[in-house]
Amino acid sequence: MNIDEVMELVDGKVFGVWFLIGAALVFWMQAGFAMVESGFCRAKNAGNIIMKNLMDFCIGCVMFIIIGFSLLLGEDFLGIIGKPGFDIFTGYQEFDWSGFVFNLVFCATTSTIVSGAVAERIKFLSYIIYSAILSAIIYPIEAHWTWGGGWLANMGFHDFAGSNCIHMVGGICALVGAIMVGARIGKFNTDKNGKVTKVNAIPGHNLPIGALGVFILWLGWYGFNGAACVSIEQLGSVFVTTTIAPSVATVVCMAYTWIKYGKPDVSMSLNAALAGLVAITAGCDVVDAAGSAIIGAVAGLLVIFGVWFLDYKLHVDDPVGAVAVHMFNGIWGTLAVGLFATKTAPLCEVDGLFYGGGFTQLGIQTIGCAATAAWGFVTIFIVFVILKNTLGLRVSEEEELEGLDSTEHGLVSAYSGFSIMDVSDAFTSVNDNTSLGKDDYEEASEAMKNAAVQVVKAPDVDINSGIHKIVIITKLSRYDKLKRALNDLGVTGMTVTQVTGCGIQKGSNKIYRGVEMDATLLPKIKLEVVVSKIPVESVIETAKKTLYTGKIGDGKIFVYNIAKVVKIRTGEEDYDALQDVE
Repeated sequence: MNIDEVMELVDGKVFGVWFLIGAALVFWMQAGFAMVESGFCRAKNAGNIIMKNLMDFCIGCVMFIIIGFSLLLGEDFLGIIGKPGFDIFTGYQEFDWSGFVFNLVFCATTSTIVSGAVAERIKFLSYIIYSAILSAIIYPIEAHWTWGGGWLANMGFHDFAGSNCIHMVGGICALVGAIMVGARIGKFNTDKNGKVTKVNAIPGHNLPIGALGVFILWLGWYGFNGAACVSIEQLGSVFVTTTIAPSVATVVCMAYTWIKYGKPDVSMSLNAALAGLVAITAGCDVVDAAGSAIIGAVAGLLVIFGVWFLDYKLHVDDPVGAVAVHMFNGIWGTLAVGLFATKTAPLCEVDGLFYGGGFTQLGIQTIGCAATAAWGFVTIFIVFVILKNTLGLRVSEEEELEGLDSTEHGLVSAYSGFSIMDVSDAFTSVNDNTSLGKDDYEEASEAMKNAAVQVVKAPDVDINSGIHKIVIITKLSRYDKLKRALNDLGVTGMTVTQVTGCGIQKGSNKIYRGVEMDATLLPKIKLEVVVSKIPVESVIETAKKTLYTGKIGDGKIFVYNIAKVVKIRTGEEDYDALQDVE
């Protein structure tokens, strides 16, 4: 064996190890997606988001074992699908172990893209069913066309690491899902005819976590784009283009938002970094530094346009910008191969339009992109329609307002030991995270009214007769307005005290790892009144209307019966006293 043969053998072994290291980096991207989504969403849904991202991979693994892997890389049938089989069980000795793990982590990435677009309002059961179907059928079939010897591969279509097969398909699924599940409560203000009159920002609860997720994803992307490289030269070139594109995209986005809004936008710049990564993924191995810079620059602007277009034109609520990042830039990155491919890149055999290659490759890229998009749209539309009309896609208004951590998982908070406290007069800014989307009490739905001001009645309370004690707990800043409203109603006697109270009642069965959770106490004011002639419902309605600001947690009302009259003897004197009946 001569030195060349030895070096070839060593290269093969080294790149075989790198292939698996790359797969591990792509798996680590699941943590990045989880951090970005949870950071860009509200704290009350953080646990639900972690569960969705966890189950995307775990359920995807199960479905990939059952059928997904064979549909992707099984023996080709008519250029459309791989032949189904169970080689992982029947022929394990000869099985492609590395190929299975590598393609599995890419499949999980496709599923996870959708999670951010439907966050904070989709049913967990419906989500994991969607994820299973995408991992078993939708992704493996279209990926087979490009990477499994299918018809697009034979045509010369190029998608080195997944701008088309992964990101565009995931982005299309995200768009369809976000449309069908509907916007979060409070995202859009509408008039009586349902026309959107205002788009509300709903900031994420933890931007540092979101930023950490972006850095994790960027690190993982070196494996995402580089794992399939077969030479040192090609790997080095891929690392260069994978670095340039997101960097330029972020700088362009920062500059644009700085000029347009007067300040550089943090969350949009984070999205831009991901947009540049998505856009370079298809052509990372065939473009040069100039091409990757232009691809990144366009991506930095395209993500801004995508977010604006969804918010202000389509009125589609995408909490993390998944559609703008993945669908818009997945399409752009796929087509960019036909524009910027150059034979100066290691192992590249075609030139794009801007490098003298004509329209041939651009035409092939367009056909492949259109066919894959059509497959993704039609199949995911069918899946979501079936789910919507059977299990339902969306949680109830009450569940959404309370938060999916509590209602879907029985989790009090993903941040045990931390308390976000509303000290009413200490701050003048409004927390958009609690917006219900309706500032006018008369236009709000019953669920919105109840979320803003909850009414709790003691057992066996008859509000139509007897004497009642009404206890109202709310912010100090609402006291004057509430006092005037009750005085106008005829209620003159009241007692007001500063209190701390349970945000979550002890008997509400909130459990973490089998242990009942302690309650968190927050500072509020308690106003107590006793009424007999004034109808209880009038007092309740007046209080709800007065306290309502269109925000969750404007107040809480408790109603008790004071119906039992007892005789109390003190020395020689008798008198009547009222005693609360709990």
